Amino acid sequence: MPRLVSHPDEVKIVTRRFGLGATEIDRYIELGGYVSAKKCLEEGSDWIINEMKASGLRGRGGAGFPTGMKWSFVPKKSDKPKYVLVNGDESEPGTCKDHLIFLHDPHAVIEGAIIAGLAIGAKVGFIYLRGEYRYLIEIVEKAVADAYARGFLGKNIFGSDTEFQVITQSGAGAYEVGEESALMESLEGKRGIPRIKPPFPAVVGLYGGPTVINNAETIATVPHIFEMGPAAYAKVGSERNGGTRLFSISGHVERPGVYELPMGYNLKKMIYEVAGGVRGGRKLKAVVPGGSSTPVLLPEEIDLGMDFDQVGKAGSMLGSGGVVVIDDQTCIVEFALRTISFYQHESCGWCIPCREGTDWLKKSLTRFHAGFGVAKDIDNIQYLAENMMGRTFCPFGDAAAMPTLGFVKKFRKEFEDHLNGQPCPFAKHVELAVI
Repeated sequence: MPRLVSHPDEVKIVTRRFGLGATEIDRYIELGGYVSAKKCLEEGSDWIINEMKASGLRGRGGAGFPTGMKWSFVPKKSDKPKYVLVNGDESEPGTCKDHLIFLHDPHAVIEGAIIAGLAIGAKVGFIYLRGEYRYLIEIVEKAVADAYARGFLGKNIFGSDTEFQVITQSGAGAYEVGEESALMESLEGKRGIPRIKPPFPAVVGLYGGPTVINNAETIATVPHIFEMGPAAYAKVGSERNGGTRLFSISGHVERPGVYELPMGYNLKKMIYEVAGGVRGGRKLKAVVPGGSSTPVLLPEEIDLGMDFDQVGKAGSMLGSGGVVVIDDQTCIVEFALRTISFYQHESCGWCIPCREGTDWLKKSLTRFHAGFGVAKDIDNIQYLAENMMGRTFCPFGDAAAMPTLGFVKKFRKEFEDHLNGQPCPFAKHVELAVI
């Protein structure tokens, strides 16, 4: 379970109620809860969306799309019901920040969902929790029941004539349903496989109605934006990247944990100051900056700001904010194998490039790490990964291919060291520490 940690550089916005008993509705209200939702109810849809655009909040699930703009894509009028979906299917290896939100501040998710519903004109919202997080369902369902009892959810929220219902749903442990269209398929009781786009969810989503889908951290951030004001929130982060981010720092560091830091915070400082440096005084070998699907960065590449734009320019992605630190005693070939093994296992099998590509990559890397590879295997692994890119219905194929390409391109010498029966030079590796 992720540990509740702290550092002086943190800017506690989303986490400000953590550890203060905010799972109880009275305490949540005492700490300023549901004030933002009431204000948004009074101001109306256009005002909400404009404020969200001004805040600079970008999706915290991985893609980093501007939240206010995403909400504005939903048509004002629709013959079908509109929906809000909170994506709490946090399955990206190296990421565990949504877990803490549901554990310590579930009402923030509920209030954020209400505001999103007011913005797009939806009467129903779904909170979808990762299958392995089922023990959190009781916490979330109690918070939902308490909100209904107070009149914050239901037919007449806050005593108005506006309706907003919230329904909770647990997944079945499938990584694929973290993709928005597969999530909708799952909620509709179907197999969790991606849909062809267009049409996009904002126009044709859940049950064919216009739908907004946001990550749990994104939704939990929304009430805080209206509490402190969009300009103040935007000022905390970097240009075009407003506010803070919950970074899950794990791997070979002295102080693993989830830290709330301003967008644009320096990655090198994050590792060596916030997380206490590489464990045991060892040397840094590589960093996965945004969860297992993001390309690896070398030690000379980490002096950069952690926002969507700066990490993108460095050739990787901010992703879900899962920072995995790798020391010099780790075998990158084995790390690549463990990564692709996850994606091979979790592939829904719908797209041939993904289904077959992940399987062949796993087989190739397994043989390679065991010392039975040949020189042409290195190029073949790269070829396989490159031909998965952009050829699947959803980003899963890219998520498996991108880290593999990064490992091969940046650590080719290490792959060559495994050739022709050579045993792994890092046989006595150190296991990754978990939060």
